[in-house]
Amino acid sequence: MLFQQQLGTLRDKTDRIQALAGWIAEQIGADVNHATRAGLLSKCDLMTNMVFEFTDTQGVMGMHYARHDGEAEDVAVALNEQYQPRFAGDDLPSNPVACALAIADKMDTLAGIFGIGQHPKGDKDPFALRRAALGVLRIIVEKNLNLDLQTLTEEAVRLYGDKLTNANVVDDVIDFMLGRFRAWYQDEGYTVDTIQAVLARRPTRPADFDARMKAVSHFRTLEAAAALAAANKRVSNILAKSDEVLSDRVNASTLKEPEEIKLAMQVVVLRDKLEPYFAEGRYQDALVELAELREPVDAFFDKVMVMVDDKELRINRLTMLEKLRELFLRVADISLLQ
Repeated sequence: MLFQQQLGTLRDKTDRIQALAGWIAEQIGADVNHATRAGLLSKCDLMTNMVFEFTDTQGVMGMHYARHDGEAEDVAVALNEQYQPRFAGDDLPSNPVACALAIADKMDTLAGIFGIGQHPKGDKDPFALRRAALGVLRIIVEKNLNLDLQTLTEEAVRLYGDKLTNANVVDDVIDFMLGRFRAWYQDEGYTVDTIQAVLARRPTRPADFDARMKAVSHFRTLEAAAALAAANKRVSNILAKSDEVLSDRVNASTLKEPEEIKLAMQVVVLRDKLEPYFAEGRYQDALVELAELREPVDAFFDKVMVMVDDKELRINRLTMLEKLRELFLRVADISLLQ
């Protein structure tokens, strides 16, 4: 049975799913042996007369055949749940093995179809890639799985060997999936600029993306948010207009004005304090701390001229602004908030 003319048979797909499900299981702490077993059996029921006559029984029959043959229960359940979520709001796979299989099946299809340049165009999506992408994202986010779209896509692509012709397939799949994130969060009621602020950083870990979205949404409720968003925009514009090579660090001995001394000190203190926050994905806590910069940032722009004639002073001030902006960019591009 053919999966797709350029991508081989259903057996070829099964072999890839088996390998990818095992790889995913290892990443998320699922039973690797059960995941690879589920991958091997994942499409067997498609060859039966029952599924041939009643196509909506695919997966369901696989589960019953597996139980009849004495397969492990999480393997049997995975054979049914590999197609979940089938539609918006549908249940997700219920156990880790089923999650690994469901993600593997969908990622194999995404990598393959994008790999031969047949991505969705307009309303046409014959391989249901939009649904597949959103399904993968929902499983990873709602099950809080430690998966990175970069390595996940690279592994799915690697398993195709030399069958794929699109050299940019990995980036194309990731960009497509991040685009589905945009649609998902808009449906969830998040503002477009909040989504854009997070997308600007191109986080490829879906659970991490979700944490950033929640952090920026909370940040917007803070009194300091509007002023700091405007300040970030101002800093971004100043840095964009400068073509000078900046220093690796702020030179404390070059600081002159009280306002720049205070801001520089707070940036250094926060940089060290927030490093574990960023490492642990505590983005909301980090932005709450960064909101404390509103007063020193406002005072700096009120009292200090950045683009002065003195080159050493100018570069030092630009460097300080770059370090300030880098702190916010560890979460999102706050300058994009309206």
